[in-house]
Amino acid sequence: MSVVLAFDQGTTSSRAIAFDHSGSILGVAQREFTQHFPRAGWVQHDATEIWETQLQVGRELMAQCELSAADVAAIGITNQRETTVLWDRATGEPVHHAIVWQDRRTAGYCDELRAAGHTQMVQDATGLVIDSYFCATKLKWMLDNVPHTRQRAERGELAFGTVDSWLIWNLTGGRLHVTDVTNASRTMLLNIQTMQWDDELLSLFEIPRSLLPEVVPSSHVYGETDSELFGAPIRIGGAAGDQQSALFGQNCTHSGMAKNTYGTGCFLLMNVGDQPVASKNQLLTTAACSTSERREYALEGSVFIAGAAVQWLRDGLGIIESSDEIEDLARSVPDSDGVYLVPAFAGLGAPHWDSYARGSILGLTRGTTRAHIARAALEGIAFQVADVVDAMRKDAGHPIKELRVDGGACANDLLMQFQADILQVPVVRPKVIETTAIGAAFLAGLAVGFWKDVDEIAQVWQTDRVFEPSMADGEVTERRDRWSEALRRSQNWEPN
Repeated sequence: MSVVLAFDQGTTSSRAIAFDHSGSILGVAQREFTQHFPRAGWVQHDATEIWETQLQVGRELMAQCELSAADVAAIGITNQRETTVLWDRATGEPVHHAIVWQDRRTAGYCDELRAAGHTQMVQDATGLVIDSYFCATKLKWMLDNVPHTRQRAERGELAFGTVDSWLIWNLTGGRLHVTDVTNASRTMLLNIQTMQWDDELLSLFEIPRSLLPEVVPSSHVYGETDSELFGAPIRIGGAAGDQQSALFGQNCTHSGMAKNTYGTGCFLLMNVGDQPVASKNQLLTTAACSTSERREYALEGSVFIAGAAVQWLRDGLGIIESSDEIEDLARSVPDSDGVYLVPAFAGLGAPHWDSYARGSILGLTRGTTRAHIARAALEGIAFQVADVVDAMRKDAGHPIKELRVDGGACANDLLMQFQADILQVPVVRPKVIETTAIGAAFLAGLAVGFWKDVDEIAQVWQTDRVFEPSMADGEVTERRDRWSEALRRSQNWEPN
């Protein structure tokens, strides 16, 4: 047997999935890990726990599928992006909890950078907007606030990386300090034109160059795992940030093709080819998955809270006991009865970029039930995606013909149909919805010849269901106008 393993390190869990040559899933292992919220707006992970859970699920999967290291053609890694890890090069110990992509502690510093006139320079160099979402301000916060850290960094004693770098460092016993171009492009330190670390940005954020990993292609044999981890060395053949990995896993390898991933957040990416497209509508220009021979770029819009809104209904309000109950509950009413839920629990991402917006529920009456709130939560996810699609259509200069979807919430037929209705374009769900993981598998498999080329990979991708829009144009316009009003009120929230 020959398989490719995908290590899918996400925001709330670490997973390992085995794929055969046909793209079929042979086994899955998963473990959740602890979320740390030390202050309002702060989100942290224990990087050591991330590594330990990822190693555990890798070993569990191999045991479950009765695989030896010799059966594994390669490992591909995909990961939560922008989460920032800083560790000691000698001991491999993190110097602080990892600061998660959702964390907003540097929002005030980002305000200062914008007020100082750095917005255009940063966007021109990186394709990004100045926001606490990205790594640069998180890393600067660590250097400025964790005792002795800046001095140690300047002496070359520390290493910075996104989660891909952290995992590869540990998988290779500290021999490799690398990051792929997709993850590097989310740090706000990489020049999107040259695909190299940018000296002007390093100076702006006061980041010592010695901290940084080597930037490498997404599909490339980086090295081998330490032989003690899995009984023998296994090649590491690819890495990509989760959303670019999903774009590749959705077979969106040609300009104009777009996908949306419904996970903790919602992430819409469109392939724009081998040249970056600057956004004029508050989207991001980012690196798509690359090989040694070819660069690719994408436009991206990120919604901070999607599936996490359903988790909040479960854990915060207690109106459902498990996340998979929400579709039946929402279907028990014909509509949301005028209720709108704006899940701005961590501010708003694209195209609004408002760190200070807060979640809200509007339109409540005595007749409102938990079913109406559940339906409004699902619709709030779809409305946020529609806002991003509008911006993407303007930047790309042409319509999106279809939206390919993946992630856990795309299994929700009610949400997918409402998404098609509000977008007024077909929504296409593939048979294998684990496209983030299979994207990592494809990248690693390509690097070692498990799959010959992207044309062979294209034969693996298959459609499960197409959701065609059915809502009347007038109703779409009315619903979106009401959503815009709810959004405006969330943005006008004034904290004490």
